[in-house]
Amino acid sequence: MAALYDELGRTYSSTRRPDPRVGARIAAALSGSATVINIGAGTGSYEPPQTVVAIEPSPVMISQRPRGSAPVLRAAAEHIPLRDDCADAVLAVLTIHHWSDLERGLAEMHRIARHRLVFLTWDAEVIGERFWLLSEYLPAARQVDAEMAVPLDRLAGLLANPVVSAVPVPHDCADGFGAAFWRRPAAYLNPAVQAGMSLFAKLDPALYADGLARLADDLSSGRWQREHAHLLDAPELDLGYRLVVSEA
Repeated sequence: MAALYDELGRTYSSTRRPDPRVGARIAAALSGSATVINIGAGTGSYEPPQTVVAIEPSPVMISQRPRGSAPVLRAAAEHIPLRDDCADAVLAVLTIHHWSDLERGLAEMHRIARHRLVFLTWDAEVIGERFWLLSEYLPAARQVDAEMAVPLDRLAGLLANPVVSAVPVPHDCADGFGAAFWRRPAAYLNPAVQAGMSLFAKLDPALYADGLARLADDLSSGRWQREHAHLLDAPELDLGYRLVVSEA
């Protein structure tokens, strides 16, 4: 994971800015938690003010953390160098799919959390069916996304009484994660945007070049706009992103 984000993370400070509406949902899930540990913290997106320590393996990501952010330990989720029960809650935002050992990472989260575990992740089946980029233009990326994602039922089965809620993607989402530009399709033709997405980082360019070329043609001809007219006025869309909350 560190090696991937040493490369993938180079554009994070410009393309992966936190979206306040997504952030508000995460903050609500952490309500009542006076201290938080942020796992796979990256550049600090969605890191709540009550974060006492951030855990991040990539030095490139760590170097982009803003001045004044929480202290950071360079470590992996599977081996967190903190004592037991050291925080009220533990947060993991779009990171569990990168862990080498999900069960070990969750065990570490349980070990250090006194009360609550909070995850932002996604349902690969939902996004594969609803997100036009994957279903219509990039079938290879859809397969990679499905293989990369942690199935929600697997995650839920490892947690105590998890509560799962949808996190709709705003049409003008500031955070450039995979489906953020569902109403701004031209963004997927931008190499800088692609560089901030693990979806593209894990895919051979030869497997998406033809699909993006078709997208460019469809945008130029107006075909995409005609076939997706129902999206053009939608303020937000449920594309499978999910908030999972479990009491420790």
